[in-house]
Amino acid sequence: MKEWITPYIIHYKGRIGLNVLFAVLGIASGAMLLFVSGYLISKTSLQPENIMLVYVPIVAVRAFSISQAVFPYLEKLVGHNVVLRILSQYRDKLYDIIEPQALALSSRYQTGDILGVVADDIEKLQDLYIRTVFPAITSIIVYTIIVVVFGVFDLAFMLLALALLGIIVFLVPLFSYFILKRHHVRIKQKRETLYQHMTDALFGQLDWLLSGRTEQLFSHMHKDNVDLIDRQDRVHRWHHVRDVVLRFVSGIIIIATMVWVDSQVNDGTMSATVIAAFVLMMFSVTDALLPASDAAEEVPAYMDSVRRMSKLQDVELNEQDASGEERMSDHPVIHLDQVRYRYHSDDTDVLQGVNATIEPGQKIALLGKSGSGKSTLLKLLAGVMRPDSGRVLLDQAEMRSSYLSKAVSVLNQQPHLFNTTIAGNIRIARPDATDEEIIDVLHRAQLMDMIETLPHGIHTQMEEMGERFSGGEKHRIAFARILMQDAPIMLLDEPTTGLDPLTEHKLLSTMLEAASDKTVVLVTHHLAGAEMMDNILFLEQGQIKLSGSHDALLESSNYYRALYAMDRGM
Repeated sequence: MKEWITPYIIHYKGRIGLNVLFAVLGIASGAMLLFVSGYLISKTSLQPENIMLVYVPIVAVRAFSISQAVFPYLEKLVGHNVVLRILSQYRDKLYDIIEPQALALSSRYQTGDILGVVADDIEKLQDLYIRTVFPAITSIIVYTIIVVVFGVFDLAFMLLALALLGIIVFLVPLFSYFILKRHHVRIKQKRETLYQHMTDALFGQLDWLLSGRTEQLFSHMHKDNVDLIDRQDRVHRWHHVRDVVLRFVSGIIIIATMVWVDSQVNDGTMSATVIAAFVLMMFSVTDALLPASDAAEEVPAYMDSVRRMSKLQDVELNEQDASGEERMSDHPVIHLDQVRYRYHSDDTDVLQGVNATIEPGQKIALLGKSGSGKSTLLKLLAGVMRPDSGRVLLDQAEMRSSYLSKAVSVLNQQPHLFNTTIAGNIRIARPDATDEEIIDVLHRAQLMDMIETLPHGIHTQMEEMGERFSGGEKHRIAFARILMQDAPIMLLDEPTTGLDPLTEHKLLSTMLEAASDKTVVLVTHHLAGAEMMDNILFLEQGQIKLSGSHDALLESSNYYRALYAMDRGM
């Protein structure tokens, strides 16, 4: 609340106050329109002795008719203006939260979770203001005004009105809140599940088609959708019951008003011409108070949206640490000091007290079976995740994501190439790079000879996902992009995946030659290019089992010799 709701209400309190004022004036205009109309009908039926006795009410009817339309329009105009301003700031704030820690979030959340926050939770908070905050404040003000008005005439009837109108404004909304609390949260959770399944299905649609199991996919999604509709039906059934109760209470209030005004007329306190006026006015007032019930019932869903958005914000941000940068040299040493990490869904640590020191300029191969912790360790080295215990240091500075592209550059298994030019893709690393600098890194990636054969050279369109280029060429363009960052440390996460052995060897040779002055950590699943590395680290069950150069391990380790022979097909 204090991060996502309160500051915005305080900031826009003037506009919110104006919205509420217009809403109250709109309700007052509607109530006075019916009050004056009732008085006018009663007065004209008695053949008034003076035309002025009906002329003024006629003018008032016209005035209230116009204001009844104008004030609600102004209310919606101001209200939506406030809400759209707040939503715009919410989106900016959410982007500012997600963008710096996109890699860390992707390791903790599914795409559907992030999509649910961006698409559903932000929109849900729009309803918080339009359907809850504004109507609730307006209802309380109208409730207070009408009770005070009755109190001016009759204290006893004021207490009766206080109780009966309180049922509409407070009691029924409170019942709605508790009865629908679980349903609204479950509906929201079901929508989130559908988002997850939808994104998962979209990413794996080809595999579902090839497996011939699309019916099973549709069946799962249909089941989730049926459960969602069932929950929504339960909410709608309660709405019908609630509306009956509210209309019944409204009827009691109107009848009570009629009896009270009649008694006032009999006592001579009021004129008979106001009986219809008060009764018709109460029709308008009770109708205006009915939305208070809707205002309360979805509060649990709003709070769940706030909780999810706050959860993203609470993911530890790896903010830039200026003092840390001062303790880091141009070519820092990497220290792994008793590094441990466990995923939330696991019972054991993926990494169990890993220790290592990587000197500047060293070329390190990180090997191990699937699940041994290679990719996890690479993410810790990149600073996109923080160890549960232990430290990852660059010299004396603790590694954090703010060092990405400055001290550390990363090449993933499947780097994304955008639907723009070759130069445009490389400039993502450094927007101010000149054509000459782009050509230089492409030469270092040994791709410029091929590009020079293209009609538009470096300004050739890549097409979506770089489809016009081969796998090896796409990897070289992505490698040229991280060369443009000129960071002293390069983390390569299986950059040759999917390439044939010859292309793989050539690409590795190109990368290591181009990064001869940099520290390179290469995560790989086999020993291709091992002889080109200064040191090889074998991870097994979250610990370093073997460490040493290729020649030293060949000489000292039977395990390594067997793996190397197997990898070479010997």
